[in-house]
Amino acid sequence: MPVYDVAVIGYGPTGATAANLLGRLGLNVVVVERDPDVYGRARAISTDEEVMRIWQSVGLADRLQRDMLADRPLAWVDAAGVPFIETTMTPRNCGHPPQQFLYQPAVDRVLREGVERFAGVEVLLEHECLRVVNGEECVELMLADLRTDTLRRLRASYVVAADGGSSPTRGLLGVGYTGRTYTERWVVIDAKVIREWEGHDRLRFHCNPDRPTVDCPTPLGHHRWEYPARPGEDERKLVTDAAVWEVLGEQGVTDDQVKILRAVIYSHHVRVADRWRVGRVFLAGDAAHAMPPWIGQGMSAGVRDAANLCWKLATVVRGHAPDSLLDTYQIERKPHVTTVTRRAVRNGRVITERNKVLAFLRNHLLRNVTRIPGVLAAGQKLIWIPEARYRAGFFAAEGHPAVGWQLPQPWVTDPGGGRVRLDDALGGGWAVLHLGAAPHGADRWQRLGATSLAVTGGRPRAGAVRDDDGSLTRWLRGKKAAAVVVRPDGFVFAAARAGGPLPAPPATLVALSPTAPVTPIGVLT
Repeated sequence: MPVYDVAVIGYGPTGATAANLLGRLGLNVVVVERDPDVYGRARAISTDEEVMRIWQSVGLADRLQRDMLADRPLAWVDAAGVPFIETTMTPRNCGHPPQQFLYQPAVDRVLREGVERFAGVEVLLEHECLRVVNGEECVELMLADLRTDTLRRLRASYVVAADGGSSPTRGLLGVGYTGRTYTERWVVIDAKVIREWEGHDRLRFHCNPDRPTVDCPTPLGHHRWEYPARPGEDERKLVTDAAVWEVLGEQGVTDDQVKILRAVIYSHHVRVADRWRVGRVFLAGDAAHAMPPWIGQGMSAGVRDAANLCWKLATVVRGHAPDSLLDTYQIERKPHVTTVTRRAVRNGRVITERNKVLAFLRNHLLRNVTRIPGVLAAGQKLIWIPEARYRAGFFAAEGHPAVGWQLPQPWVTDPGGGRVRLDDALGGGWAVLHLGAAPHGADRWQRLGATSLAVTGGRPRAGAVRDDDGSLTRWLRGKKAAAVVVRPDGFVFAAARAGGPLPAPPATLVALSPTAPVTPIGVLT
């Protein structure tokens, strides 16, 4: 019976990201996927700079960027199409555009192309997982080979179940999926652009009480609309060409501008699994949580899950930390997912208000309030993605204000004189960054395998990176940190004030798992 370090069930963006991360970490991995190829229907339509940073860590960000639309304007418009909020997302210094529109089938193909670089990752397409049995030392999986109608068994030290919102694995484990499914059903239109029209290149939320509509550009010549079925409307008729063109005609779009590729009906969900870990099996992505699409974070949340979990799995599999480290996965990720979901719901309420009096007041109030300087930036913090921070989990206990935050990623000059993003200079593993001389205690982290680099403003030199625009130095000083210990996922594990020592590595962490260099795909120059 084959034995693997990790089995990944599901080969969508979450599973494929996990396979790339685990492959780079040198683990022996198997991916199990029921479908024979990439799912052809576009689902996710956007992502953000933090997720691009994760894909950068496996050498795929620049290739993915070529098929995305960056920094497009967003507008919330009234029934007449007049904006009452207009904005673009504010970057958070992660080294990538703050918002990207994407075409998911293209993203899936690049992620799978990335997996092919790793000899230690085996992909089993057209295989369905029928049984998952936890044991003391491993998990046993029973698979059905759908091509040959035969059964096969395999074992893995751990399993990542990224098999979607209807997750069969979650059902096999008996894990509840609590929350709600909205009764209102939505029509989703995927179209191919033939001839561009005014406003085609921006996201518009048509906040029309009669028919709220999301009007979204997607790359590679596609466009997407979403709108709810009205009470009494026949869902079968809503996906016919005649019904679709009636709605698009209200938007001023004609059949010489787009070709309808498909129209489908789906529901919005707000659900969270009761447990994200059962023994040696972990739920990730939609299998662990589902959220409505109003801020485009469903797929992105799954990618964040993979980034949080995979380096911990590698650390435990190698015997460098106890199994209890893996308990911090849900502790760290769930609060962030909960906040994102609340903001998505909040934005959805703004968009779908059906009371015309309240809609009129909303339009008038927001149109005037957002003219006040600083209001739009503050509003993004209320309805868009929360800042990357974990308040509890696997962190030093001394309570320094920098601990738990994700380190910014500016462009820096590395010791060899090359201009790179910070994460590339750090190499994707544990690192100690310090202003001035290395603080007392940094050597203990280096002996475990951490990279140590000084942050300077002068000439590039061995053992240092030059902070080209000064943003990293300002961030560290703003957090009162003269030195930080950074985890492989970019979050600050520990920090020291000027003149103070770095906290010692926890006794349970006996070594820091190395990362191998990765061959980037489609590097931009």
